[in-house]
Amino acid sequence: MRLDRDTFREILDSILRNRSRSFLTGFGVFWGIFMLMLLIGGGQGLKELLEKNFEGFAQNTCIVYPEPTTKPWRGFQKGRTWALDYEDIDRIKARVDELDVVTPILSFWGKTAEYGANTYSSGSLKGVRADYDHIESPKLYYGRYIDEMDVIQERKVCVIGRKVYNQLFPEGGDPCGKYIRVDGLHYQVIGVDYNEGNLSINGQASETVTVPITLLQRAYNHGRTVDLICFTAREGITMSGVIPKVREAIAVGHYIDPTDEESINMINTQLIFGIVDNLFRGIKFLIWLIGLGTLLAGAVGVSNIMMVSVRERTTEIGIRRAIGATPRMILGQIVAESIVLTLAAGLMGIVISVLILAGVEAGMTSDGILKAAFQVPFGTAVAAALLLTVLGVLAGLAPSLRAMSIKPVDAMRDE
Repeated sequence: MRLDRDTFREILDSILRNRSRSFLTGFGVFWGIFMLMLLIGGGQGLKELLEKNFEGFAQNTCIVYPEPTTKPWRGFQKGRTWALDYEDIDRIKARVDELDVVTPILSFWGKTAEYGANTYSSGSLKGVRADYDHIESPKLYYGRYIDEMDVIQERKVCVIGRKVYNQLFPEGGDPCGKYIRVDGLHYQVIGVDYNEGNLSINGQASETVTVPITLLQRAYNHGRTVDLICFTAREGITMSGVIPKVREAIAVGHYIDPTDEESINMINTQLIFGIVDNLFRGIKFLIWLIGLGTLLAGAVGVSNIMMVSVRERTTEIGIRRAIGATPRMILGQIVAESIVLTLAAGLMGIVISVLILAGVEAGMTSDGILKAAFQVPFGTAVAAALLLTVLGVLAGLAPSLRAMSIKPVDAMRDE
């Protein structure tokens, strides 16, 4: 049946005549699509919030740090302390071809940075090479990052984090070229890192003063030892398959049992990111399962109540059949009425859920910066509207078939 103006008016009249029933019919669909959109938007926002914590951190990274030995080896007793050094970097590069970047870190905690009368306490001073930006990618607001010449020439330069910058330069502006003081040494600021990630190595980027590692070694008489060694695997390489080779390369140089995993500790971030991805994959599945289940329950409710409506309109349908209405016309009107009810309730649910998510999103904005987008993608909303149309058709099929089976004579007899 063609849905012309007169037919559409008939559908609206039928809905308005049975307002209470129409409300019950649409409420189940409204609640189902409302819950589905709310869960999708909320899940998306939570995922973005968690990803913000990992912002800038390479997902295929492993971090090595030393602990006292727990096993005897070649005459050495267990409990022996040892330290990583530059020779370990050379051994790892020579023995493990699957690695991309191998870089050391040297750091000191509880340092106070000063600029004029302004100070920032309890920060960290971190020494790195130029290739450390492959481990933690800086989000530079001003200036540049540490480069190779800074490391080679042991330049007294630094990159400061956002919190350090806000405390030392409360008036704002570009601080590059100005000098700050840490432990009596003056460093020229060459960049400001606005990385907000909470997953970091030896101190958050926002609270760190980063300098060339060679300068830090000489200034603090640290010799050839380093605190940590970070490395990334080449594309397509699984970190868990590389770790035993790296452990063996380090063990050789320090007379450590290669099976002593507790003394050569390694943090595999690839494993951590994999767990997080699987977690959100499971959450997404649960969201769709709950949302679609609620929506289907609403569609079944639409079908049941429409069936009741058809039963109560037996005489009306019979009279229409008697004056010439074809089964196709009856089928079309019932299905169209089901679609209109389902779409109206569903679109209302989508709009209200989007407005609620927009309120949540506004609450997640700080200093004009949006922390996470709690919103439903436009494509998902369009797909939901199409799904509502399909459900409306399916919900109206059984009642329309019941209406088509009504004979004018039987309808008159009931009257």
